[in-house]
Amino acid sequence: MIQSSSRIVITGGGQGIGRALARHFAEKGHKIYLLDVNKEGLQHTAEEHLKQYSDRVSWSQCDLGDPTSVRDTIKKAAEFLGGGIDFLVNNAGISSPYWPDGKTMEDPSTLDVWKKYVDVNLTGNFALGQACIPYMKVKGDDEKQKLPGSKTGAAGPCILNVSSFRGIVSDPNQEGYAATKAGLNGLTTSMAVSLQQYGIRVNAVSPGRIKVTHENKQADEEGTEWGVEQDDVETHLSNRPGMPEDITEAVEYMLGAGFVTGQNLLVDGGVSIKKKE
Repeated sequence: MIQSSSRIVITGGGQGIGRALARHFAEKGHKIYLLDVNKEGLQHTAEEHLKQYSDRVSWSQCDLGDPTSVRDTIKKAAEFLGGGIDFLVNNAGISSPYWPDGKTMEDPSTLDVWKKYVDVNLTGNFALGQACIPYMKVKGDDEKQKLPGSKTGAAGPCILNVSSFRGIVSDPNQEGYAATKAGLNGLTTSMAVSLQQYGIRVNAVSPGRIKVTHENKQADEEGTEWGVEQDDVETHLSNRPGMPEDITEAVEYMLGAGFVTGQNLLVDGGVSIKKKE
């Protein structure tokens, strides 16, 4: 379980799943630090959408494609959070699964887009985890947390990578997105093994089709609400698409599951196991 008043860094907090995660943990009394490359959306989330929690919410613009920006921002986050970080939620990334403008991998120009996917979705998340280690690792008086039977129920620090069901199944023309999400799954497993020595668990959650068009500044201004279409019912075994809350609950579970590490929780409404007609 997650102990009260935990210190959490969430990336991609300006909109979508990241904003829902920020709201979820702020409402539960945790102290959070938000990152996003979208400054306008991020500032709206932190200073307007979560205004009532201003005493425990802060933010910084950060470019995951720039390792220096990542390191500097994590240092700021740790300072705001009191010198340490309990949980890192690597949610940010390039969210569009298709090559731009209807292109296919046959077009040589997609190679530049491929490199961007790798820089942000994969290397950026590696850099974030790397930068957080000094502020997360179990040390000193906390060393006993690594011993069997100690502090029963305390989960300890955890890095959570938000991957995608596209790392397991893919539609045409999603090579860049799908490959980096599959890579993120592999990174999760490898990091879980490597970071055992620091008492840090590493897990992943892979969302399916999550409707988040209502989770942004413009939607707030226009009163946009979450909705279901007929195709959503027919496509999902759950008879609906995903809500952001489906992912926030999954993330909270994986952060607090002290006996779970190196695992990927698929939250896709059954899409990946249904044979297409």
